[in-house]
Amino acid sequence: MPIRQLPDTLINQIAAGEVVERPASVVKELVENALDAGARRVEIDLEEGGIRLIRVRDDGGGIAPDELPLAVSRHATSKIASLDDLEAVATLGFRGEALPSIASVSRFMLASRRTDAEHGAALHVDGGRLGEVAPKPHPQGTTVEVRDLFYNVPARRKFLRAERTELSHIEEWLRSLALARPDVELRVSHNGRPARRYRGDGILASTDRLFETLGEEFAKHALRVEHSGAGLRLHGWIAQPVYNRASADQQYLYVNGRSVRDRNVAHAVKQAYADVLFHGRQPAYVLFLELDPRTVDVNVHPAKHEVRFRESRLVHDFVYRTLHAALAETRAGLSAESAAPVVAEPGARTWVGPSWNGSDQSGLSLRVADARVAYAALYANDDVALAEAPRPMSMPEARDDTAPPLGFAIAQLHGIYILAENADGLVVVDMHAAHERIGYEKLKGAHDGEGLRTQPLLVPMNVAVSEREADVAEREAATLAALGFELTRSGPGSLLLRSVPALLADGDVEALLRDVLADLREHGESRRVSAARDELLSTMACHGAVRANRRLTIAEMNALLREMEATERSGQCNHGRPTWTRFALGDIDKWFLRGR
Repeated sequence: MPIRQLPDTLINQIAAGEVVERPASVVKELVENALDAGARRVEIDLEEGGIRLIRVRDDGGGIAPDELPLAVSRHATSKIASLDDLEAVATLGFRGEALPSIASVSRFMLASRRTDAEHGAALHVDGGRLGEVAPKPHPQGTTVEVRDLFYNVPARRKFLRAERTELSHIEEWLRSLALARPDVELRVSHNGRPARRYRGDGILASTDRLFETLGEEFAKHALRVEHSGAGLRLHGWIAQPVYNRASADQQYLYVNGRSVRDRNVAHAVKQAYADVLFHGRQPAYVLFLELDPRTVDVNVHPAKHEVRFRESRLVHDFVYRTLHAALAETRAGLSAESAAPVVAEPGARTWVGPSWNGSDQSGLSLRVADARVAYAALYANDDVALAEAPRPMSMPEARDDTAPPLGFAIAQLHGIYILAENADGLVVVDMHAAHERIGYEKLKGAHDGEGLRTQPLLVPMNVAVSEREADVAEREAATLAALGFELTRSGPGSLLLRSVPALLADGDVEALLRDVLADLREHGESRRVSAARDELLSTMACHGAVRANRRLTIAEMNALLREMEATERSGQCNHGRPTWTRFALGDIDKWFLRGR
């Protein structure tokens, strides 16, 4: 068969296969065009989940009549004009493929009026066949109608799902957009009935849109994060570990305002939560990453779902360290509402919970520094002892404003839980889980302080690897040495290992090394060694923690509460379980119908 040029209609339909996956893809492209045109109000009318009709109206700048045919021509755009523009894309759309692709697989109408025009104009396209531009009354802005999606491509149409399913995909994308653009009003109707309205009077720092899109529980547990450095800025919200999900359905990432999926950032977030999240659960977050557009390629996916960072290692490390520091401040007794800014470095700010500085600022005679939980035998199982804390001269009323966050102990329940009274009501603490976290953080601090020790192998170990892994090992020799692996390349697919991390010498260091090499190849960094070390220290802390049915004195219980308030990540045990919970006095009153 001879080589031939494909007809434009077929070219557009092939492009539609990349850009137009389902009705939600059409809504995405049309609404992003409206935002690029400066719209502050967008109305979206749908029928049959968008399969029958998608109509998007906006109040943006509009399109001149003579430019309407160009708007539905391939690779025609007003958003880039040169290679320099392409390398620093600042708009949501820029490829010039969306409108012609959509018009090739639907009955399409485009109508618009510019601000300075007396009347509007419209253009109809039926399955890729252009009509004539005709005058049409129209307010300022643009309207795009997409009817009978895939009517002329039955092979694609049969893959569309039920009306409710397609509508849910549209609603999810609009939810993602609403989180990023609270300054834009979005109105949605379905089958002639109003379905959703996002008011356009918000600001990016407002939690109103969080409540509106992700619900009360996320908003209640959201920690504000803002940090800048190394030419990067990360801001948004992360959910406290106690609020977690079975799936990744509440994970939203925006790079320079564009909603994307990125494995590099997702991996960094997962690592930041690794020490505080229950096994198998997913974190929830809404994060905005901003950086120089020239350092990120947004042109790697036809539908612009993915990006590629020029310095992926820097981005990964920046995201991990920012969130790791923020989650460190999830101390027991603190709530998301009490967040306060902490200066992390010159010119940088990180929003985390307030840090307790180890002293009782209210003048209580019981001080955190004096009320320490001491380990008599840290690595023993059941014979660990809590040091007797100094008993305060006088115990203030817990309802006093001077009461610490976790209050003062009043009793022990079934030898498992500490009951404490604070200014708001009742606090219940799992004493083993809390003590386990305290011991774990102490062990990590001790090991971090003395640095990573290595242990030379009596007989160097020959490790067989792939040629690509050997290349990584050779290139990252300094990084591996810092992680405790001293090695040299001994062949195209072999390494000679001479020393390993001392704390992990008795484990499967060969498998650990391969995992580290895989991380270095994919993400440019690895926390496998520290994760393996932390797992071992966690086990040691678990064995060293006070056991169930151990009777504590009031002073010991108060000492444990004060340690919790001063310990990083003490809201969760080493395995991600919560260490404490609270019951407000008002809620307790409701149990007994008081005040009715």
